[in-house]
Amino acid sequence: MDNWAIPRYYGFMTIKVTLDRAGRVSLPKPLRDRMRLTPGTTLELESEGEHITLRPVRPNATLRKECGIWVYQGDATDASIPELIEGAREKRSRELKD
Repeated sequence: MDNWAIPRYYGFMTIKVTLDRAGRVSLPKPLRDRMRLTPGTTLELESEGEHITLRPVRPNATLRKECGIWVYQGDATDASIPELIEGAREKRSRELKD
């Protein structure tokens, strides 16, 4: 397991960015990498007074079969992995009955 790394998403970072003429902001590459933000990632913007908060909109966690093995996809959600597995089993059972 020496090659495995646990991503850290909730570190604190303060940096100044500048709006361009179109009102856009570029997020620093180290932050984009740490937050796994890629082109096309949807961000939720929240403003309160003088504070602006951007949060990535993440899809719900799912299970997908790859090469015959169930693989957990996405970030953790309120659904537990056993619940996701049971949901996938029920869906497959319904599909086999049809």
